[in-house]
Amino acid sequence: MASTSSTVRVSSLRAEYRSDTGFVPTPTPRLSWKSETPIDGWLQAVAELTDGDRTTSLESRDSALVEWPFAPLAPGEVRAVRVRVTGVDGSASDWSEPLELTGGFLAPGAWAGRMIGLDNPATTAQPALLRTEFTASGPVARATLYATAHGVYQVEVNGTEVDDEILKPGWTAYQFRLTHETTDVTSLVTEGTNAIAVTLAGGWFTESFGFRDSAAPFYGSDPAVALQLEIVYVDGSTQTVLSDEGWLGTGDGPLTASSIYDGETFDATLAIDGWSTAGFDASAWTAVRVDGKFPTPSPRSAPAVRAIEEIGVQEVITSPSGRTILDFGQNLVGTLRITVRGDRGHTITLRHAEVLENGELGIRPLRRAKATDHYTLAGGGAETWQPRFTFHGFRYAEIDNLPGELDPADVTAVVIHSDMERTGWFESSHELVNRLHENVVWGMRGNFLYLPTDCPQRDERLGWTGDIQVFAPTASYLYEADGFLAGWLEDLALEQKAKGGVVPFIVPDVLGDESATAAAAAWGDAATVVPWVLYERFGDVGVLGDQYGSMKSWADTLIGIAGERYLWEGKFQFGDWLDPDAPADFPADAKTDPDIVASAYLFRSVEIVSRAATVLGNERDAETYAAIAATVRRAFLREYVSESGRMMSDAQTGYGLAIMFGLTRDGDERQRMGDRLAFLVRSAGYRIGTGFVGTPLVAEALAVTGHLDVAGRLLTQTENPSWLYPVTMGATTVWERWDSMLEDGSINPGEMTSFNHYALGAIADWMHRSLAGLAPASPGYRSILVAPRPLPEFDFARTSHETPYGLASTGWARSDHGTIEIDAVIPPNTTAEVWLPGAREFVRVGSGSHHWSVQADAEAPARGEVSLETPLSDIIDDPEAYAAVWTTIAAHDDDAARVFRHHTQWTPRRAVGESLFQLPPFVRQNVRARLKELSDSRRSAS
Repeated sequence: MASTSSTVRVSSLRAEYRSDTGFVPTPTPRLSWKSETPIDGWLQAVAELTDGDRTTSLESRDSALVEWPFAPLAPGEVRAVRVRVTGVDGSASDWSEPLELTGGFLAPGAWAGRMIGLDNPATTAQPALLRTEFTASGPVARATLYATAHGVYQVEVNGTEVDDEILKPGWTAYQFRLTHETTDVTSLVTEGTNAIAVTLAGGWFTESFGFRDSAAPFYGSDPAVALQLEIVYVDGSTQTVLSDEGWLGTGDGPLTASSIYDGETFDATLAIDGWSTAGFDASAWTAVRVDGKFPTPSPRSAPAVRAIEEIGVQEVITSPSGRTILDFGQNLVGTLRITVRGDRGHTITLRHAEVLENGELGIRPLRRAKATDHYTLAGGGAETWQPRFTFHGFRYAEIDNLPGELDPADVTAVVIHSDMERTGWFESSHELVNRLHENVVWGMRGNFLYLPTDCPQRDERLGWTGDIQVFAPTASYLYEADGFLAGWLEDLALEQKAKGGVVPFIVPDVLGDESATAAAAAWGDAATVVPWVLYERFGDVGVLGDQYGSMKSWADTLIGIAGERYLWEGKFQFGDWLDPDAPADFPADAKTDPDIVASAYLFRSVEIVSRAATVLGNERDAETYAAIAATVRRAFLREYVSESGRMMSDAQTGYGLAIMFGLTRDGDERQRMGDRLAFLVRSAGYRIGTGFVGTPLVAEALAVTGHLDVAGRLLTQTENPSWLYPVTMGATTVWERWDSMLEDGSINPGEMTSFNHYALGAIADWMHRSLAGLAPASPGYRSILVAPRPLPEFDFARTSHETPYGLASTGWARSDHGTIEIDAVIPPNTTAEVWLPGAREFVRVGSGSHHWSVQADAEAPARGEVSLETPLSDIIDDPEAYAAVWTTIAAHDDDAARVFRHHTQWTPRRAVGESLFQLPPFVRQNVRARLKELSDSRRSAS
């Protein structure tokens, strides 16, 4: 019997890609919704959609990114959309709550606002105040503000800021693409005289980019803003207010200097009362500068940057030099909000850094960035200030010249980032791994600020393509990153087109001749990998279609570079960037040959283009690129892989690439590669041996070839280098280098060191998919893969993810009865493939809550006797014995113990005693005695 309508409910109805505004950037926004029901195995059979004028029925399971079924929206038009669904069992929902959508775009050719700025600025990038007044002739029905900038801005209408967005309009490839904000200001416009006022600063547009002495402004030296206000009156008449030559401006406001890298200077004694309200006397202000042509702005589809969280002072520190340093307990991105009291004209200085070194702010990693703010008091009581057109990456802040005693409650760290919806969570019994996962989350938060950056603190903060290429899967799990990354990909395609098909190292590209037309593997491959990830994780066919030209152009460029040998070789490469064995100042010197990395990515990108062509229905391209990919595979195997499966670069990254990209001759060779990879990881003492390229691959390559135990040891290793070493050193974000901070607490001596860099945090995707066991089995999680892989080092692990269909969760826990208990929640309108530990076949289940119990693997046998004759491989697999050896050496010589731990090859054909030959005889005897003591205790315990 069919269920009553109340058992099914439509929720979370939304339009692409933003849920933080009712304005949509396109006349035909795709629609998504979720169904909630207690009915197990529920699947949608029919969806009805209405906009009030028309109702359409879709006989489909589709409920994510469904094509707009109505007449296109007109600019400024408002429609209320509702959905109701019927299941295959006949159960039906009521109509959903209406989703009101407004066309947040202008008609083609309708943009008329000019780009205006301060005339004759006194300094480069001088901040400005700009204003005009207009008369509203009657009651206002609707007023919509469209605004963009060469720089960053905020608008006030009649003295009130129009929104809570920060650093608008963000950073795009300004010469090719500008985005505008669309803001409803109906409540701020009144009948009669009104004022529009803009505070303007340079932001990214006037920043100096480049390395060392080459830094210089790339876009321009002076900021400008363009806007237009569209008013619709109650009587149906309209009015447009534009930025043009009639505006007035001044550079004599309280914001005297502003820079992304250097910080802000604000002099409250220069505040101008009433400047943003109607009737202000601006006779001393001057006419504005009107700039020339610029790209017609388009609506921004990614969410805005906002203040997301506030963190108070955790500790007040007095440094060895007597300075006052505030510790917020978390490396974050944002600014400080301070409340101070003091004399008029007194100036306070705020400096920011991620770490302390020798008790003082560790500012050397900032390079040219000053990361310093100055505030001059107006005097006369408590005054609160927060910088508004800069941001800093910091955990520590130094306050100089504070009047009176510091009250920690007067200082707050305000966390800012793109306001994406959080969608992914992870928890386990391993507290260090939990902290690692939190570090990954904080690293993403700090570096997803209008574009995916490499770091948020030094004189860089650039959209490095390689970093997001490896991190995109993790990002797509943790946050609703589809719109954010789709917007960035638009800039990638534009920059790539300008370079004749080559994807630059960074997007937007501000390196100029430094990047020239060089192509770099794993970096430029963001053009193919990131759109494919968005398709896999969000089911976003639209982004594949939009980016297909870029994807194909990149593949064609690589095919041209490869030539008749079908190998990418002998060219500039970043390679396996920041391999832990690379010298501090030569981060590209990796164990894996860069040509292997390049040719592997040549195959990867060409294959992805073939797959994308299939999805898009372009069978000719699919066949063409599939054939080229097969040729590249044969060339790769011929050149880099011996008949025995040994790679020419016998290193972790090489095997990870071959296994995970499918660069093997057959299953047997894949297994031999996995075995060799496990050998290399163990012989390295279960320490990580990969850089940016290999890090996302190595754990999964081990797991899929039957070496889950090795992957577990690798993940939970705490010695340097490892994922958990930074955690043991107090890290609260992921570091750029495995050893950004050395074991003695000093900062890595390399010229390039950051303590907030998400690339190495790509391991979190494996924690979600493999350790806890939740992944998409088909694009967009329409079918879900439940495949937990319990590790001996864990008692439980669980994860949850807000899929396009609803919240999915999986988890496992060890019981007291020798079983592993597995739970999963599958959202309505999806199914799941469930692979239980040890199973040879999967079971398919529908939506609902599920539980399974499986027998745990037998416990490992008790450790046996150890001696100087025990193979090194057995010692490293025996944590007690390993600790016994190295701590005994350390009792004599810490440096010798460090060499033993970091440089021993833990192989099965060499005894531990052979590795101690350089130590004094008495140390060898002490080690022998300590191992005997351990063996004796084990015998007595058994």
